[in-house]
Amino acid sequence: MPLKEPWSGSDRYVPRTIVQPLQRVLRHEAAGGVVMLVAAAVAIAWANSPWADSYTEVWETPLRVELGGLLHLDHLSLRAWVNDALMTVFFLLVGVEIKREVVHGDLRDPRAVALPVVAAIGGMVVPAAIYAALNAGGPGADGWAVPMATDIAFAVGVVTLAGTRVPMAAKIFLLTLAVADDIGAIVVIAVFYTGALSWGWLTCAAVGLTAIFALRRGDVQSLAPYLAVGAFAWLALLESGVHATLVGVALGLLTPAWPLRSPRLFPAEARRVANRVEAAYYDRVLTRDEFAENEQRIAEVARLALFSTSPLERLEQALSPWVAYVVVPVFALANAGVALTGDAVGGIFTEPVTVGVILGLFVGKTVGVLAATAVAVRFGVGRLPPGTTWRHVVGLSTTAGVGFTVALFVTGLAFDGPVVADAAKVGILVGSTLSGLVGYLILRTSPAAAAASPEVSGTGAPAALAASG
Repeated sequence: MPLKEPWSGSDRYVPRTIVQPLQRVLRHEAAGGVVMLVAAAVAIAWANSPWADSYTEVWETPLRVELGGLLHLDHLSLRAWVNDALMTVFFLLVGVEIKREVVHGDLRDPRAVALPVVAAIGGMVVPAAIYAALNAGGPGADGWAVPMATDIAFAVGVVTLAGTRVPMAAKIFLLTLAVADDIGAIVVIAVFYTGALSWGWLTCAAVGLTAIFALRRGDVQSLAPYLAVGAFAWLALLESGVHATLVGVALGLLTPAWPLRSPRLFPAEARRVANRVEAAYYDRVLTRDEFAENEQRIAEVARLALFSTSPLERLEQALSPWVAYVVVPVFALANAGVALTGDAVGGIFTEPVTVGVILGLFVGKTVGVLAATAVAVRFGVGRLPPGTTWRHVVGLSTTAGVGFTVALFVTGLAFDGPVVADAAKVGILVGSTLSGLVGYLILRTSPAAAAASPEVSGTGAPAALAASG
């Protein structure tokens, strides 16, 4: 008896015209960035509508959590819960991605990672320096880190839209650069945007993370203990003065990167049970009672198959859609709303905070990444990725200036006053838009990617420039 086709895959009108096209869109790499962009547009429209007051009122609504006499969290607004709690899931995924790259990806090879890491450093230092030069001693001086970060989702989306014009090795270069950039942003948040420390709570957070490490070493497979201890570590870090989202990074780095069980332990059992299940479905050899007897064994095989995949991979697969389509869009909705008044628009050219962020993202990122890459290649620190020309590097450097999510996050940490924060948000929107559009145009008008040769991927800039011609 053939398996019944799922409703979503059928040829009926609703699945065919609505569900299946939506599934194809959501599977696209750029889909998460599009959803985030829509959420940001909604926030801006809301903040500039006749109901603008309700935007502030909704997100500043106090949200209290009490647990008897043990727990009282009454100082956080709805926006703070989004930024401190929901964004912990985002940083958990960041930590998982960093560990994957370190263990299995490009970050495991020092020679391969040298060039994008140097480029990432240049792309952090130059934007910060530009912003600091324009805002030294002013009310926006603390925001020097706002234009430092690259938004992975948007950057990958821009490169994906450029299609085959960008070689795969260049895409990996940008992704590795963005991961290194995230590591830098995490260090900056932990070191420079930490308030007065409560060493008692900080010790409690360390104890919680140590307990999670012990659970992992003890081969505890139930999810409940990890959730409970992770929640305690988050609360302790929140009360310690260190930003609580860093717990997510720590948990991601503690996630095992290798399977808990070897898949070689159960292939014979898996084949035998699968054959009997297939017989039950297609040949109707087994009776209903006989098939029911196999359910426990089928569940055991499924459990072993699950353990043959690393927790790191399973966690990344589980978190990615939630982060892309829920966490980040809600964060954008809560933080991107800025009133585009005449003063705000005029500030694009006159307000030091706004100008500093725009120039930091659009000019600083391009100059910093490109210059650092050129210096590293010139002195033999690294080689351009195969098939990548200097025109590609310029386009990727400009695209790295799309700094939306983490830039908004740092804005919330750097500024207490809404006026300065709104000026920074305007700069983020304008700078990221310019970087994305110009980066896309440069990459889209590049010659189609060709097979790499030693001359193209060598250490000299002239060979790469010749290849681009």
